[in-house]
Amino acid sequence: MLSLGLTLFVVWLLLSGIFTPFYIFLGALSCAIAVFIAVRMDVVDHESHPIHLGSKLPGYFLWLGKEIVTANIDVTKRILAPSLPITPTVFRVKASQHDELGQVIYANSITLTPGTVTMDIDDGEFVVHALSQDAADDLSQGEMDRRVTALEDDA
Repeated sequence: MLSLGLTLFVVWLLLSGIFTPFYIFLGALSCAIAVFIAVRMDVVDHESHPIHLGSKLPGYFLWLGKEIVTANIDVTKRILAPSLPITPTVFRVKASQHDELGQVIYANSITLTPGTVTMDIDDGEFVVHALSQDAADDLSQGEMDRRVTALEDDA
């Protein structure tokens, strides 16, 4: 709740651009009322505002960014060089995350990486389409799964 209130207040402050004490008080009050109403309506839950992942997310995003760039280069090479094989593959990969948020992060990370798409989730297993067997093998090694599970476990 505190993180939601602070986020609302920072957004209000940035959008209003008014820094006099009276208006700052009114902005803080309006944000507190909005958080109170949201909590009373029971629309604030642990997954909608995952502040518990905050300290580990920057490191994960840096790693994922590197993976996205590497996969982009691989896909570009396969498009521009006809000698490199494009072997579309559909396979299953097991997710070791304990909750739905971890599985969503893992599935979205797969889909964000060029050349792979999460097609379906079934009882902790993902059905994934990969552009090449190399991309499928990289994903099957489980590095992304381990990193998402570590992100979830350390939180």
